[in-house]
Amino acid sequence: MKLSVIVSLLIFSSLDVAHAQNAYVKLGQQAFMNGDFKSAISQLEKACSVDSTDANALWMLGYSYYHSDNYKKSIVAYSKVISIKPTDASAYYYRARAKSYMGKDNSLSPADKEKYLLGSIYDFTKAIDINSDPNDYKFYQNRGIAYHDYGCFKLQANSHYYDKTRGINSLKAAIADFEKVLNSDPTRSDISTLIDASKTKLASVDNHH
Repeated sequence: MKLSVIVSLLIFSSLDVAHAQNAYVKLGQQAFMNGDFKSAISQLEKACSVDSTDANALWMLGYSYYHSDNYKKSIVAYSKVISIKPTDASAYYYRARAKSYMGKDNSLSPADKEKYLLGSIYDFTKAIDINSDPNDYKFYQNRGIAYHDYGCFKLQANSHYYDKTRGINSLKAAIADFEKVLNSDPTRSDISTLIDASKTKLASVDNHH
């Protein structure tokens, strides 16, 4: 077979692959926009199997997994987005959200729970560092929740992972993040409740240890 014929076949083959990938992305995006995350996953998984470097398709896939409570797969998808687009604050944000949910999974070992809780704090911090909007306080709110959860985890009595200092520092960090949110909007009673919960936990540590 002539080289020109081989080259032509390769070009047409790659065009067919690109066309199939675009079709899957289009169908996945349509389902995604409609909130049909199950169908979106089905199409976007196909798209990403054809082209594993499509950051937009991977982002939608991660979000669809997240809203289908498949947090492990969401973490994997957003990790791929971050490897392609390391300055995507939203990818860090949703990977952090997924990790925070994994950290609450009581079927996991304490070691795995700690890994996910710390990973969540790390990712929220990266999102805050990258994010260009200083008034986007959802980053601080959710990092505050992650700090609070980690603080409570480290202060569990009779736990091999008990660490008073780290627990107290994490709760103080939670309060600092919550106060940033409350200062921006003093009407947030939900944030006031979270601050009170963190302060109550801190007081109980001082009273019993």
